[in-house]
Amino acid sequence: MSRKKPRLQVVAGKRATPPPAGKSAVRGARDAASAESTSARRLQVSGRWLFLALAASLAAAALCVWLALCLLYWQGNWQLLYHPSSAITRTPASAGLVFDAIGFATTPSGITRLRGWWIPASPGTPESRYTVFYLHDQDGNLSSAVDHLAQLHAAGVSVFAFDYRGYGQSQFAHPSEKRWLEDSGWAYEYLTGTRHIDPRTLVVDGRGLGADLALEFAAAHRELAGVVADSPLEDASGILFNDARAHLVPAHLLAHDRWDLAAAADALYIPSLWFLPFPEQPKNGAPAENPPFFGKVKAAKMFVWLPPGQASTVSFPAEFARWLDTLKVDSLAPANPGAAPPPPAAPPKPKSSRRAAHRRHAAAHR
Repeated sequence: MSRKKPRLQVVAGKRATPPPAGKSAVRGARDAASAESTSARRLQVSGRWLFLALAASLAAAALCVWLALCLLYWQGNWQLLYHPSSAITRTPASAGLVFDAIGFATTPSGITRLRGWWIPASPGTPESRYTVFYLHDQDGNLSSAVDHLAQLHAAGVSVFAFDYRGYGQSQFAHPSEKRWLEDSGWAYEYLTGTRHIDPRTLVVDGRGLGADLALEFAAAHRELAGVVADSPLEDASGILFNDARAHLVPAHLLAHDRWDLAAAADALYIPSLWFLPFPEQPKNGAPAENPPFFGKVKAAKMFVWLPPGQASTVSFPAEFARWLDTLKVDSLAPANPGAAPPPPAAPPKPKSSRRAAHRRHAAAHR
């Protein structure tokens, strides 16, 4: 039996024809252009936004620079007014004076804050009852004041002088008006508490910015004998606020020193002696007028013009001694603090009444 072979059927299918080459290239170019356009639209930034971003960046940088200037002025403005030195180059011994080196105002841990000199008066001098409490100026330290201390001693008084914190061998700290007043208070406590000096025999003497300090201190201590102001700075705060760098920052908020000389003079109620620089003569030939702050002093006052162009006068000891003679000394304590007080006065005898007197008269005629 024969097997039938399957027939092979050929199915004719349609041949896939590729798209024309020109249309494919156009479509690809169109898709690429569309993609680039979409990417360009995504990366496109507004010019206004760029301007605002640049302005904000510049403002932030300027603010950072300004804040840095404020910080630098706040930390270093004291250097415009104060110029301390730690090197002690002279002592009273170089002027032939006997003195004691003093340390006082110690901290609870035993650290000495302030150091100074005690120069006792020569025995037998008429003004030895007085002690001068000296406050030096804003430059250097006590070494620069040795010659003036010798002039004070030549007037016959005892002299106590010290360096503020940040000056000389005193404790390191940045000077300021607040710290100067605090240091002066500690020195006053040392004189009255440790040395038992009667405040009524104390005379505060200051030079330069130390004169401004002396006036502020004397205005708050009316028990003192008097105050000497040698060439005070009329506008000390102007040195801080008139500096070119101070115009770039809120200087009045960052600097706290004021040194109001007019207010201190107005609040002064003890005798004062002023050594003032000789004023410039007005162009119209009128006589020189006293400084305006001098007219605010209500208490007894005396002033001496310093020679033109000079910061001191050789006649200081004589002028100072003459002013000391004008102070009231009747109510002062004895010059020797350890002297025994005078015995109390006997109480007055009680007056007899009129009736007792009549009885005595009647008994005498019996």
